[in-house]
Amino acid sequence: MKKLVLTLLIPFCGYAVNAQTKRKPTNKKAPVKTAAAATVKMTSLADSASYAFGTSMGSGLKTNGVKTLNYDLLIKGLKDAFQGQTLLLTEQASQQVIGNFFKEITREKYAAQIAKEQNFLEGNLKVIDVKSTSSGLQYQVITPGEGPKPKATDNVLVNYKGTLLNGKQFDSSYDRKEPLSIAVNRVIPGWTEGLQLMSPGAKYKFFIPYNLAYGERAMGKDIPPYSMLIFEVELLKINGK
Repeated sequence: MKKLVLTLLIPFCGYAVNAQTKRKPTNKKAPVKTAAAATVKMTSLADSASYAFGTSMGSGLKTNGVKTLNYDLLIKGLKDAFQGQTLLLTEQASQQVIGNFFKEITREKYAAQIAKEQNFLEGNLKVIDVKSTSSGLQYQVITPGEGPKPKATDNVLVNYKGTLLNGKQFDSSYDRKEPLSIAVNRVIPGWTEGLQLMSPGAKYKFFIPYNLAYGERAMGKDIPPYSMLIFEVELLKINGK
């Protein structure tokens, strides 16, 4: 995943203290009313820009799923950076926690999907001809092959079709009418492991958990984050053999 870098350029904004007044009850015993007024003083271009930076950053974070922050620490971070104070986190640590923060937001967003896929994989193991490796890769032998199995350093020629759990197809060499030549160790982990189980002429069905696929990342418009992938893969040949 690309590093997430959040550059905070917002000077500290001063806010006027809220003024609250209470109106005394009249002789007619009217209910007590409280009037609260909050004012923000912007008397210079810098003041206006400060507020604009705040709204821009807030809107951007909200759009990306952030619901709330520790505003006291946010302001402290801004002031420490502007005033050259010793920072509580190094740049590397800051990028790491920001990355982990957004990973957690994404995981919460796709929690229902993750649970559904996990339930499917657990139930799929009860199918008689479905096998599982120690990594969690599940596979089904549709057609056995013959001969040597490819190594991670080999190149192979394959036909394949990929779908999501809901059956939506996102890729197919069959539709393109063109097999794919690939290096076994240059694909997602589920493929790298699965291809090494096959011999030329074999056709397998792979059930690949998200952690052996693209993980928390989306891949294009068709594969959401945390997606389990299902592939039918036909190993045509090991190139050069």
